[in-house]
Amino acid sequence: MIKLFIFSDPICPWCYIGKARLDRALEARPDHPFLIEWHPFMLNPTMPPEGMDRRAYLEAKFGGREGAVRAYLPVQQEAEASGLTINFDAIQRTPSTLDAHRLIHWAQIEGRQTAVVSRLFKANFVEGQDISDHGVLADIAEGTGMDRDVVTRLLASDADADDIRARDIDAREKGVNAVPTFVIANQHVVPGAQPTDLWLRVIDEITEQLRT
Repeated sequence: MIKLFIFSDPICPWCYIGKARLDRALEARPDHPFLIEWHPFMLNPTMPPEGMDRRAYLEAKFGGREGAVRAYLPVQQEAEASGLTINFDAIQRTPSTLDAHRLIHWAQIEGRQTAVVSRLFKANFVEGQDISDHGVLADIAEGTGMDRDVVTRLLASDADADDIRARDIDAREKGVNAVPTFVIANQHVVPGAQPTDLWLRVIDEITEQLRT
């Protein structure tokens, strides 16, 4: 198997789109060689635990409402072209994603990482849920087969929080400055929400190399 590291943040719309495009390629090539691992990258590493009002966040980031609309129009268009729903109007707050990344980390231990990532994207972009809320995260954990009580206790602690922060910093120091970023076999970097056709070519090339 070839490791495919995905640096991502569950509030990143391009990560949501990039995953959908990769998923289509994986479905078309069920014998693909990838062993997928999700790694933390926080778009807002200094976001307070309670998050902030989404409108205020967008206007501060993009210089006002018009700037935010311009920035998100192509996102909406690309999401729809990829068969995805993004319900921006339902998202009331921009959350800290530290605890969501902790949940993704714990899910890896149980082999449920991709299921948890998928559910986090849906909760944020489709349902407009606050994915920093411990109850929401516990629901996601339980819904993907994890032990709700264990996850609730872990979330109430600081378990692995420093590790997530350190991994976020390490990714930046190694050159990850935007997400999604895909790293194949710890050697080849594929930045951005690449089209399904590209992933099909990559899978076919790697499969052929493994045969020879």
